[in-house]
Amino acid sequence: MAAGMTEAFEIFAAAPPGLEQTLREEVLEKHFAEPVCVPGGVTFQGSWDEVARANVQLRGAGRILARFASFRAFHLAQLDKRARKVDWAALLRPDIPVRVEAVCRKSKIYHDRAARQRVERAIAETAGVPLSNDAELRIMVRIEDDLVTLSIDTSGDPLHKRGHKEAVGKAPMRETLAALFLRECGYAGQEPVIDPMCGSGTFVIEAAEIAAGLDPGRSRRFAFEDLAIAERISVTKAATPSPVKEGLLFRGYDRDDGAIRNSHANAERAGVAEFCTFTRQPISELRRPEGPPGLVMVNPPYGARIGNRNLLFGLYGSLGSVLKEHFGGWRVGIVTSDGGLAKATGLPFVPAGPPVAFGGLSVKLYRTDALR
Repeated sequence: MAAGMTEAFEIFAAAPPGLEQTLREEVLEKHFAEPVCVPGGVTFQGSWDEVARANVQLRGAGRILARFASFRAFHLAQLDKRARKVDWAALLRPDIPVRVEAVCRKSKIYHDRAARQRVERAIAETAGVPLSNDAELRIMVRIEDDLVTLSIDTSGDPLHKRGHKEAVGKAPMRETLAALFLRECGYAGQEPVIDPMCGSGTFVIEAAEIAAGLDPGRSRRFAFEDLAIAERISVTKAATPSPVKEGLLFRGYDRDDGAIRNSHANAERAGVAEFCTFTRQPISELRRPEGPPGLVMVNPPYGARIGNRNLLFGLYGSLGSVLKEHFGGWRVGIVTSDGGLAKATGLPFVPAGPPVAFGGLSVKLYRTDALR
């Protein structure tokens, strides 16, 4: 009925639709049990310790839900009775308010609000936990085919908020999405990464953190820390950079002074400034650095981010020309909403990945194998 401290239950890691398989690869790599792709994310099995570890360690997950209890209910009285059998006092603190959200689908209980009220009452009356529509701690009730699943959002703020990026420009790339796109390009922390239009430095900083073995959630709080069971949860945070491969550097370029300042400040806060350089420079001056080939990763302007599409063809064409001329042996990843602009680079892309929702647009990752 409800999971105890050491008992395994289902955990859900949210991913942007289209990138579930990429997140599953990371979940598997981090040694979580039985990962399965489902629409909008990945499920796996674990206890509360794994819930905490997933929040701290998974780079591509948007949030982590703990599905801690489930039971059948065919009418509201049954929902009320069975919700009261859940050991809410073992899970929630009487001094931390919660809010309850409910969704009913294809079930005899079809009224979301009535279902929510029954669970709210069970929590308040059996465990003395205060309720508030503004509470950060969120209990989620899903009733589908008469099966009630109770989950708690254990992340709180979305996981792309690592706690390092205070300075951002227009349409910043979310860290979670950057991590998934880097993984899609085969990046594993062993090669240099360059972003010729770095904005607030997300791709560069994310790549450097991966190379340095830093946990993405090392600097922030999570909702699970407000649970009654928090003091019994064991989790460590890798917050000190491991030595990166000798000579491995991560470089960002942008023609905007503010973007370069922001990127450098963000890298300092993330603790990876020693591995990163940020330089003001136009695309036309981009050159391959000395050393082994790596990955050029870029989220150039497109669509509503800039306005006049016609002006962008020259920019994409220039980017493609410079990369083809100077970056033999390097791979390229370009994130854009506009296939026509991607084509304007003239780069030999492999078939594009699935469309991914980002910033109100549908974007795709266009990537190449090593350029010849």
